Amino acid sequence: MTEIRPNQSIKLLQELHILTRDGKLNQDSRRKLKQVYHLYNFIEPLLKTLSEEHDDFSVVDHGAGKSYLGFILYDLFFKELSAGKIYGIETRDDLVKKTTQLAKDCKFERMHFLNLSVEASMTDKSLPETIDMVTALHACNTATDDAIKFGLQKKSKYMVIVPCCQAEVASILRKNKTPNSNSLSEIWRHPLHTREFGSQLTNVLRCLQLEAHGYQVTVTELVGWEHSMKNELIIAKYNPDTNKKKAALKLSGLLEDVGLSEMQERFFIP
Repeated sequence: MTEIRPNQSIKLLQELHILTRDGKLNQDSRRKLKQVYHLYNFIEPLLKTLSEEHDDFSVVDHGAGKSYLGFILYDLFFKELSAGKIYGIETRDDLVKKTTQLAKDCKFERMHFLNLSVEASMTDKSLPETIDMVTALHACNTATDDAIKFGLQKKSKYMVIVPCCQAEVASILRKNKTPNSNSLSEIWRHPLHTREFGSQLTNVLRCLQLEAHGYQVTVTELVGWEHSMKNELIIAKYNPDTNKKKAALKLSGLLEDVGLSEMQERFFIP
């Protein structure tokens, strides 16, 4: 049975529709709570490491939306600290205003929301030059790739990514398909397979790109997210001992093997 953890903000959980207005957990909200606790269990050890290394560490959540993830991280971890900031990046102004007000109501003073695209956030002076952790939860299509690019530019120690749909790779596989393609192309000959293989291949390319930039990558599954097909979790930790050259060669070779050489700019390497 999933129960609320001690010292959590009841007001916050109600605003996030995890608790009903009378403070109860129904079947749907209990499932939501199970999901967020499971994700938090992966992120908490990383936050502990950052907080031990230096006080004023920073987390940026891209495609924040209603900032479901950011608020839970602050409530469970940040509010007990005297330093450390969370920035939610979102392009929809109405959501930025709502989350800003909710953070104010909950007295989450070190939680900030910015109405920015990922590209604009890379140069925005409101953000520190270095960001310790980047998160992106179900950022659609190429927004996940943009979040990775942001993390690379900001020299983030950790990236926690739950990818969403990505149609770009599948569309190029489809475009480059010819009757004389090699036998490997049979993997994506049918439209359904093109979409599924394109999604799988996208995440493989993302992992290789991260490794080529010096990250140690772990890929796992989020349990309790049975309602969503997008339940893959990518955790990347910067490790200077990573064999960057080997990963870069594999990435380049894979792009060539599947006819995606034109995507080298998307999955750029050092």
